[in-house]
Amino acid sequence: MTRNLLFSLVFIFAGLGLASGQELDTLNIKSSMISTEDAFKLDLYDPLAPARSAFYSAILPGLGQAYNGSYWKIPLVYAGIGTSMYLVIFNDNQYDRYRDAFKRRLAGFDDDEFQGILENDGLINAQKQFRQNKEFAILATVAFYLLNIVDANVDAHLRQFDVSRDLSLSPNFEPNFLSGNIDYGLTLNFKFN
Repeated sequence: MTRNLLFSLVFIFAGLGLASGQELDTLNIKSSMISTEDAFKLDLYDPLAPARSAFYSAILPGLGQAYNGSYWKIPLVYAGIGTSMYLVIFNDNQYDRYRDAFKRRLAGFDDDEFQGILENDGLINAQKQFRQNKEFAILATVAFYLLNIVDANVDAHLRQFDVSRDLSLSPNFEPNFLSGNIDYGLTLNFKFN
């Protein structure tokens, strides 16, 4: 009796081991997995996406980058524009300080904050320097604003660009058996359909 029970248990466990050792057929396709609606959808080129993202960036800096999904560029846009705006305000305040002191000296007062530190020529030179710095900061602000718009436009264009193996530029390293060195090169591949 124990012998029959032992054989029965061995056959049951062996059968379980063989049944669990079989691999699942991954090529078996169920009809519920096939969607005919998705098969005919095409990812179409949107010619207005670059213009739309540039328009958004012109309205609010960084909005075009958000439209394109480049969220990491938004702090860079605001850092560039914000820093240059800070420099405009700082240099304008400094220019006003030196100009007011110079005007008070011309009016005959000798109680300005630079009395005994700077002469009239020093005040004139400081005014020129801070005015020039303010104008450069204004140009930098305009440049960052325009760069924001151009970046949003170019990024939207490049999102629609097809990057595939049909067009590739890859480095090429081959051993040169005659000289014992490695030859370096670039391989440019074009595939036309």
